[in-house]
Formats: sequence, C-alpha cells, structure tokens
Amino acid sequence: MNDFTRRSLIYGTATLAAAGLLAGVQRIGLSAFAGDSDAEDDPGPVKIMKFADDGAPLGTLSVPKVRKRRAEWKKQLTPLQYEVTRRAATEFAFSGPLHDQHAPGLYRCIDCKNALFESKSKFDSGTGWPSFWEPIAKENVREKKHSSLGVLSNRSKMHPSADAHLGPRLHRRPRTDRPAVTA
Repeated sequence: MNDFTRRSLIYGTATLAAAGLLAGVQRIGLSAFAGDSDAEDDPGPVKIMKFADDGAPLGTLSVPKVRKRRAEWKKQLTPLQYEVTRRAATEFAFSGPLHDQHAPGLYRCIDCKNALFESKSKFDSGTGWPSFWEPIAKENVREKKHSSLGVLSNRSKMHPSADAHLGPRLHRRPRTDRPAVTA
C-alpha cells in the first residue's frame, strides 16, 4: 500500500510538471508570434469619444485606426510598453508606475493618447495592476475574445483606435465588466 501511494505521488507530480511545462512552452510559442503582422487588415475607421485633459467630452469622432509597422511602434514605445500593448504580454504585478497612482485625472492609451479611463472609476482589485469599474466611454474600449492554452476562453480589453492591449477582463469580482489595465 505504501509503495502504491508513493508511486502515485511521483507519477502525479511528474504529470503535473509536464503539463505545466507544456503550457509554458505553448504560451511562449504563442507570444512569439503575437502581433507579428506589420499592418492591420482592417484600417477602420472606428468611432471614439475624445476628451479634454480636464475630462470634458469633446465629442464622438470617426477616425482611422492607428497603423504603424513594428519598427515604428518599437521606436515610439519602451520595450515593456511594446510587449504589453502590441504583443499582449503582462508586466509583473505591483511593478507598474500606475498601480499605486491615486491622483485625479485621465488614463490615456500609451499608443495614441486617447482617454480610456477616469481616475474616479479606479479600484483596488488586489491583482497588482490598475483596475477600473468602467471605461470613460464605451466607444474607447472594446472586448476581444481569445483562447489561451487551446482550451480556455478569455476576454481582453482593447483600445479600438490603436488596437492596444489593455488587459484582461476580471471574472473574480461581483461585476464582470471590470478590466484590469496593464500600463
């Protein structure tokens, strides 16, 4: 009986380790190819709501999507900003400059400077990333459904004008429409 239990533990641990290794390799493989296209297939136009620096709405505009080649994005953004917004990577929790930011104001897209969230809709989700109850305007944030690990269905928040990855939609809270923004 003891030998059977020990053998089960060893095989179970090895199986879990192999599954974790395969999941990690698949994630690395998928991220290696994420965002590798130089230009978007759909140039837009998209409707967005413009806001002044004080949060006053300036009106809804129809604008073409921001289209740049990889080299242009890499020149404009830091390596971490590029990986997060263009390739849907994730920065380390509790490490971003906006995680503990509490000043009033607007949170803007790092790619195109359009307003995405107001500081008064920010809340502490416990995830280590800035999280918001709702976008400043529904036109300025869209949801993108994707699969990771080939099985799990997930939803991410995107900025429609620049196709910038903003972060996952949180499912752990009573309201499920709270995106977590990785900035």
